[in-house]
Amino acid sequence: MNFFTGFPLIRPLLFAMDPEAAHEFTFKSLERMRQVGLLPPSRPLPGQAVRALGLSFTNPIGLAAGLDKNAAHLDALGSFGFGFIEVGTVTPRGQPGNPKPRMFRLPEHQALINRLGFNNLGLQAFLTNVRFSQWAQEKRGILGLNIGKNADTPMDRADDDYLICLEGVYPWADYITVNISSPNTKNLRELQQEDALDRLLGKLKTKQQQLAAQTQRHVPLVLKIAPDLDDEQIDAIAKTLQRHQIEGVIATNTTLDRQTVAGHAFATEQGGLSGAPLLSRSNHVIRVLRAALGPDTTIIGVGGVLSADDALSKLQSGADLVQLYTGLIYRGPALVAESVRATRSA
Repeated sequence: MNFFTGFPLIRPLLFAMDPEAAHEFTFKSLERMRQVGLLPPSRPLPGQAVRALGLSFTNPIGLAAGLDKNAAHLDALGSFGFGFIEVGTVTPRGQPGNPKPRMFRLPEHQALINRLGFNNLGLQAFLTNVRFSQWAQEKRGILGLNIGKNADTPMDRADDDYLICLEGVYPWADYITVNISSPNTKNLRELQQEDALDRLLGKLKTKQQQLAAQTQRHVPLVLKIAPDLDDEQIDAIAKTLQRHQIEGVIATNTTLDRQTVAGHAFATEQGGLSGAPLLSRSNHVIRVLRAALGPDTTIIGVGGVLSADDALSKLQSGADLVQLYTGLIYRGPALVAESVRATRSA
């Protein structure tokens, strides 16, 4: 038995631990297995090839940002078979995030609540980890790098943090995600408002064009948005994306809505809710975005994927690519292979 085949047996042991401690233990175990050659090859599983963001994906199933905030485990995660991996969110300076405890499992709902708060070691440590990973060095799969702002950076200087991170990650990324939708950094979601978003995306697009000219390499930008937006707000964001020729959008981040888990002991904990309760809402956001954006802007669907059918529902709603996070906590690596097979045969 190994971690991959034995996850259903291992999971009760992990769920007996504090969620954040279990997270760290799992990564330490994976790294030990990788070092002694017990993990599968770190490369994408063959699947339904997809052309999106101007890039070629071996399969459309990816890892969402947040699981590997410091890009410290790219090669171990690559053994799961993802077509693409997104790591971060990284901020210019390292920061501890919010006080613990800050992760809560809701097994009855196949859900998590987290208020981690962009805990990471900072841009330089992040880039060192990326540079020394085989996934990045050998271009084994598509790599997305997710950028954010420091918690203590005033909102009127938030753009500066994103520009610093954009310039830092640009040489190593296949695409760059701009995270303005985490609910766990105070006032961050204000950047989704039309004027603030217009200003931020304008600056980022200018910097992207400058970096492309310097490096002779175009790296697409992707915006990650919240599920807690009405259709009018989603439509306004879509128009702003098109105005600035932003190449893609991720729908969605975690939700602040607790209707689907009302009555649970952790329902009143602050933070973002992820997992099965998010599936329907995130799929709705994808449908509204696709109708507003047309066929040319890439949509990456994330939120509530706990089965192959859930992954297919993202594509059927209009997504080009699908990301996993909470589903891995509940299902383990088997979810990746199941989803790849389902998209291959769909």
